[in-house]
Amino acid sequence: MRHIMGNRPRKHTWTKLIGLAALGVCAVLFFAGAFHRPLAAQEEAAPKYKVDANWPKPLPNKWKLGGVTGLAVDKDDNVWVYDRPNDLTSIEIEAELEPPIADCCTHPPTMIHIAGHDGPGYKEGDVIGYFDAQQGHGMAVDKKGFVYLGQNTVRKFDPKTGQMLMAVPHVQEQANGKPFDNDNYKATWKKGIGSAGPVAGFITLPNVPRGGRGGGVGEEAATQAALQNKAFIEKYGPTTPMIVGNIEEVRTDDDNNEIYIADSAFGGRVMVFSLDKFEFKRGWGAYGHKLSEISTAPEAHAYHPSGPMAKEFVGHLTLNFSHDGLVYAADRGGNRIDVTDKQGNFKQEFKLAEYTGVGGSTGGVMFSPDKDQKYLYISDLTNNHVWFLDRKTGKVLGTLGSMGQNAGQFFGLHMEAVDTKGDIYTGEVFYGERVQKFVPAK
Repeated sequence: MRHIMGNRPRKHTWTKLIGLAALGVCAVLFFAGAFHRPLAAQEEAAPKYKVDANWPKPLPNKWKLGGVTGLAVDKDDNVWVYDRPNDLTSIEIEAELEPPIADCCTHPPTMIHIAGHDGPGYKEGDVIGYFDAQQGHGMAVDKKGFVYLGQNTVRKFDPKTGQMLMAVPHVQEQANGKPFDNDNYKATWKKGIGSAGPVAGFITLPNVPRGGRGGGVGEEAATQAALQNKAFIEKYGPTTPMIVGNIEEVRTDDDNNEIYIADSAFGGRVMVFSLDKFEFKRGWGAYGHKLSEISTAPEAHAYHPSGPMAKEFVGHLTLNFSHDGLVYAADRGGNRIDVTDKQGNFKQEFKLAEYTGVGGSTGGVMFSPDKDQKYLYISDLTNNHVWFLDRKTGKVLGTLGSMGQNAGQFFGLHMEAVDTKGDIYTGEVFYGERVQKFVPAK
């Protein structure tokens, strides 16, 4: 009996065992909870997409697409592509020669209408319309189907006839001293004659550091040169209620009878005109600066990779506005996105890939198609991604694509558009020169 009793656990030993058992139960409950936490408590995932390699179908008439400088989805979820036929070199247009010396190719129209999905009398990826116009940058399509092209100003076109209907007022001279060309809206390419190619004018000179700003060629150098033109600025300063310089982006706000335009003047201005008459209404600069507050000092527009944000927009300003009345102005040269309301009152700033050098990271701005537009989609010319950001916080959630020329990759990702089904369309410049379609992946 003593032997049996002597082997029984003592009182404190039982307490230990009970305690360990309780800890085990708690551990099981904890890990069960960890694996079954509500989705909101987990790390938010970026939207997932896969490339549709069958879109678009081969272009007709032996067309070879140039660099894409505008992209828009119309009310029927079809896609307008604004491209640069003059990007084609001589060896790409040998089918135009008399007689032809190759099976391919010919200059395309500047405006090509492609079916986003099957429709009456056409299939997904078909070319369903086109017209010719001068090359430019940025475009929009209103709810009635009229097309607005950013050229040396913004012009309204009839999409069926290609007829130019109206033009936003522009100052009647340019910073280089030449007169403004009001008739500069017709196609300029010549049959059988090619150009120096899609990267001419964009290559940094050998003695200029690649990460530097304002020392190379291209848009940023042009911005700095314009800021140095004191006589022109004194005559046409930031308060000028017309377009000064060229166009970077166009968006129509049909419900409020307004059109938003980003011109290239003074690093970029957000300019708002009436949609029906093109009358000036208001405008602003970086951080919601009133037009009268925009500095023309070159140093106010200078940005260095991973350095402090510039006081004013640096260059290549694009924009878009959300359902809840916020305007997202993407300063590509400054690697940031300014958020204001529609009156230009500053709300917040999102910084993106601040290490990015010449070319910048913040290109086109689009939104996810859900009611709340939860995500920002930002196209990036230099890093060749579509960035997915949380729209309220600016937090980067993920990316789509990488540098390359395979389906789903990018070489000069320039433009983007989103349809009502959530499909993303992209357009490339440089040696990309194509449009692609990405569909939501499960």
